Amino acid sequence: MRLLLDTHVFLWLISEHHRISDSTLSAIRNSDNQVYLSVVSLWESIVKQQIGRLSLPEPAETYLPAQRERHDIETLSVDEAAVTQLAQLPLLHRDPFDRMLLSQAIQHGLTVVSYDARMRAYDVPILQ
Repeated sequence: MRLLLDTHVFLWLISEHHRISDSTLSAIRNSDNQVYLSVVSLWESIVKQQIGRLSLPEPAETYLPAQRERHDIETLSVDEAAVTQLAQLPLLHRDPFDRMLLSQAIQHGLTVVSYDARMRAYDVPILQ
């Protein structure tokens, strides 16, 4: 399975938060699965840290990539095809970061790992 972590799931993972179900945690840690973190999540986290809505032990721009590597998660860059996919995405969810994650999932055939109920409104596989 190819998984794309929603930002909150990645943050819960690196903080060992107990909101992640055992089955989801098992899927993330399963070495047979490819697990991705989008650069969109890094962008979102940097913005939220700058405006005081996200507290991390270190600056997001260094801490999160280090944690991504520590957890053997691959990075997913934003490409033109995923950006243009946004034009096909209905406005069911207005968060621009989540919309881009959904577009990337559609473009690259990924399952989104998210506990955001609004993500389930789209025709994208969701794991929670």
